[in-house]
Amino acid sequence: MGMGGISIWQLLIVLVIVLLLFGTKKLRNLGTDLGGAVKGFRSTMKDGASAEESSETEGEVSQDSLAESAEDADSDADKENAKV
Repeated sequence: MGMGGISIWQLLIVLVIVLLLFGTKKLRNLGTDLGGAVKGFRSTMKDGASAEESSETEGEVSQDSLAESAEDADSDADKENAKV
């Protein structure tokens, strides 16, 4: 065993000590809570990504609308100049 290496026996001893201190019920609840937190985090990330994508598509639509408005304004200005 090298420096800083942890063997399987040392891990088993730590596991037994943790089980004795906290008990299986408390560890099971801790695992359930941790799993729920991870699941909530993932769903929030997915919601954030979908909201970001929808805002990007709305931004593209807004830019298209602005471009069309600018073209309409230019054509109206050209018609006014042609009348004068």
